[in-house]
Amino acid sequence: MILSPKIFFIFSSFFLFAFGGFAQQNNYSFIPKKDSTNVYHQMLNDNSDDLMENHPADDIYNNLWSCDHVNPYKIPIDSMPDSVRIDCSHFVVPVPGIITSEFGPRRYRFHYGIDLRLKVGDSVLCAFKGKVRIIDYEPRGYGHYIVIRHDNGLETVYAHLNEVLIKLNQNVKAGELIAYGGNTGHSTGPHLHFETRYIGNAINPAHIINFLTGHVIASSYLLTKKGSFYYQREVKMLGAGKYYTVRRHDNLKKIAARNGTNIKALCRLNGIKARTKLKPGRKLRVR
Repeated sequence: MILSPKIFFIFSSFFLFAFGGFAQQNNYSFIPKKDSTNVYHQMLNDNSDDLMENHPADDIYNNLWSCDHVNPYKIPIDSMPDSVRIDCSHFVVPVPGIITSEFGPRRYRFHYGIDLRLKVGDSVLCAFKGKVRIIDYEPRGYGHYIVIRHDNGLETVYAHLNEVLIKLNQNVKAGELIAYGGNTGHSTGPHLHFETRYIGNAINPAHIINFLTGHVIASSYLLTKKGSFYYQREVKMLGAGKYYTVRRHDNLKKIAARNGTNIKALCRLNGIKARTKLKPGRKLRVR
């Protein structure tokens, strides 16, 4: 008897299913396993599945989801797209505060965000819809901090927090209460350190947000290599600089003599005056 193709297919499928279960129970390893990668991509392309909602900006970050580092991607600026249009609609300002420290060089290091004034216990809100990638604590840096990856491709950092109110891998909405502000980590007073990053590389938040009004400058932001990452030369100069740690009984005259420079140059490099009192342990840039 010759079976029709349809009946043959049903019979074959039933046989493989039944025998596959028997083989699994008896540890027969020669039964091929289903390709989990293909299954993943099948789910990714399934419009009825919420995988993309659970993995924001998945197409940009290529499935890399690290809970350990603010910038685990290590993508050089030159390797990034020449320009990217980022949707900034539905933005909510994290803290309606005054900027107390700008984005840019700060003595012997670079400040990759802006500082917004707040009081300990003030509410900190999520800037855009997204998913929580990092919740961590750095005693000599960010203190208690959060990193959220957003559906528009940006990632935002919220640091020096007093208390975190959300969980790792949690989906959050724009304007949702995520933490209370504080003064933890390496901080000189209560404030929110806020960063905007794209594939790990920092963008000046003031280029996207008008913090005086609490609104974005435009509904979309055009990211370009030259315009968004203009500060790379300053970072390289800071990295190439030479620094000196102040000792007891040091003064600018002694430090200048030790390092082959002069008091005027030291003041210019460090934003200080000739009469500034130097505390032991402070780092001064000497070149």
